[in-house]
Amino acid sequence: MEKATLACGCFWCSEAIFKRLKGVESVVPGYSGGNFDHPSYEQVSTGETGHAEAIQIEFDPKAISYKQLLDVFFHLHDPTTKDRQGGDVGPQYRSVIFYHSDEQRKAAEKAIDELEAPGTHKDPVVTEVVPFEKFFPAEDYHLNYYETHRSAGYCRNVIDPKITKLYKEYGDKVKEEYS
Repeated sequence: MEKATLACGCFWCSEAIFKRLKGVESVVPGYSGGNFDHPSYEQVSTGETGHAEAIQIEFDPKAISYKQLLDVFFHLHDPTTKDRQGGDVGPQYRSVIFYHSDEQRKAAEKAIDELEAPGTHKDPVVTEVVPFEKFFPAEDYHLNYYETHRSAGYCRNVIDPKITKLYKEYGDKVKEEYS
């Protein structure tokens, strides 16, 4: 098993997307990239802690590659908006790849180079690529948020369209129990 730590906006969305992929064993929402240990959701929500809402993925690289995870990462959020994903605004919603190895760093940089090829995006990619340092799991009430709050407005209006896009663009990578 390997780990990937990614931030691409609200971790409720990210967890719901990545847990559906074949080869992903677990997805934990949490906080990474900040300047103190064990932050709370309320602290991170101020945008003043330096932490991003992130997910930590444990995956089987024989079943899904890190490159494939990055493909999903870049296609299911806007990597060209700084400190914002949709209506979620602030540095806690920034796009970040926290790499765990030099191979992950190189893969992330290559993916960004490909995204910045002429005609791919009109705006530059602002995704940060930084070394992984620490990850702090979010409070329990954030776990499986999408599954336990499907009728909530945020889930219907923000997460559902991302799940639909996942099925449309990566249907062959979705676990059977979610198909």
